[in-house]
Amino acid sequence: MTTKTDKIDRLAELTAARAEPEHGLGLWREAFRRLKRNPMAVSGAVIVLLFLVIAILAPWLAPYDPEARTWDHEVFQNQNIFVGPRAENWLGLDNAGRDELSRIIVGARQSLLVGVVATGLGFAVGALLGGLAGAAVGLGGRVGQRVDAVIMRVVDMLLAMPSLLLAVSVAAILGPSLLTVMVAVGVTQVPIFARLLRGSMLAQSHSDYVLAANALGVKRRRIVLGHIVPNSLGPVLVQGTLSLATAIIEAAALSYLGLGNPDTSYPEWGSMLADAQRFLSGAPQLAIYPAIVIIITALGFTLLGEAMRESLDPKLRK
Repeated sequence: MTTKTDKIDRLAELTAARAEPEHGLGLWREAFRRLKRNPMAVSGAVIVLLFLVIAILAPWLAPYDPEARTWDHEVFQNQNIFVGPRAENWLGLDNAGRDELSRIIVGARQSLLVGVVATGLGFAVGALLGGLAGAAVGLGGRVGQRVDAVIMRVVDMLLAMPSLLLAVSVAAILGPSLLTVMVAVGVTQVPIFARLLRGSMLAQSHSDYVLAANALGVKRRRIVLGHIVPNSLGPVLVQGTLSLATAIIEAAALSYLGLGNPDTSYPEWGSMLADAQRFLSGAPQLAIYPAIVIIITALGFTLLGEAMRESLDPKLRK
């Protein structure tokens, strides 16, 4: 038989259990938990994952050789006659009698390569410049201020030029090639990462943990390299995801302008758009298909990046 005392003891136990603090989660674990509940993040992740799988497995997923002109006898460019979707060619044929679906699939690999390498190059150089500028300000002194001033004036000059114009200028100097596209797009990303990391480091330098470390006598260099820099990388990593979408679009634009891979027989979404420009009246689908995949891929990276920013920034959390 349960007595009144037992009920009181049981109620006290339940109250104590509820009063026990829950174990806190780290920043990235909390962000990941929010991402799983965010429909925008899930949609972006699905698109990005699908794009990665297609790009990696492209040689095995493509039904035909994307460079083989197997059906060139069925295409009559002079008469503006093209083959549309059919059983053996789901998206039809291009102007040279090549399977359009195979070229779209294999073109994802080159677009992914350009986007990742260009963003990685921009991230590495931009983070190096921004980190040096932020560390110089954090260490203080006239020398640090001068180093910061020189680096940021160079970054400001890069930011003064429109990104596409800067990319076209670099590509025109280096000459058309796949490497040129990577370098040109990477250069446009450098000032973005540099200013973002420097600003994040300056914001972190006024945090309570930095003041506490200074009060305890921790060396300034250790505070900057061991605490400020690691805690400032979150916004930069989010920007890297967003920059992948921009890099893919800008790489396609350079290829469209003829500054990409000079070998147009190898599929790339931007060069496919450029080739289709001459046949818009007779075969508009040749431009529609690569444009759609570029838009969807960029949308996936943008959705994922925006969701990551909302999850990591307390001011943007819903």
